[in-house]
Amino acid sequence: MPRFAVMISRIRIKNMVCSRCRRVVHDELADIGLRVVDVQLGEAVVEHSDELPMETIRSVLRRNGFDVVEDRASEIVELVKRHIIDLVQGDRILEMNLKLSEYLEQKIQLDYRHISTVFSQTVGTTIEKFFIAQRIERVKELLVYDEKSLTDIAFDMGYSSTAYLSNQFKHETGMTPTAFKKQAVTARKDLDRVVDS
Repeated sequence: MPRFAVMISRIRIKNMVCSRCRRVVHDELADIGLRVVDVQLGEAVVEHSDELPMETIRSVLRRNGFDVVEDRASEIVELVKRHIIDLVQGDRILEMNLKLSEYLEQKIQLDYRHISTVFSQTVGTTIEKFFIAQRIERVKELLVYDEKSLTDIAFDMGYSSTAYLSNQFKHETGMTPTAFKKQAVTARKDLDRVVDS
């Protein structure tokens, strides 16, 4: 009986921002007959014996709001987004112990100037503005949950003070954290839609 070689491929995927995205990607790839080894934000690892059906993969991913990363610039952008979202949504900012630029250099293994240039040219905003937007969205989420004080939120999100968080929040949203909390749910955005406005 002939034996078929099993190949393992890594598929880089745009617009994955949460655990639900990972589940959807896993299920969709499994539904088209791929053996899914692992799915993380921004990528899936699959086993296959034939050529990877990229058109089918693109189609099922696009149907769910995702896409395949096909060029190096897009790959760098997705890596930056994935690491920042993971840092912010995983409440791991305090673990970083580095400047954001050093953290991204370490994670992506490229010079930060190159990472920053590619990101800005591709996305149309800076990494710092993207990071701020992600932090503000996380702060909104924590305010809506109403489980922590603003002081605790500021500390957890890596702000040097509550005043600094409040000023940045007002600059980004046009309202204070307290005013936002009163208005709450309607002002939140999907993470994959968070960009510099």
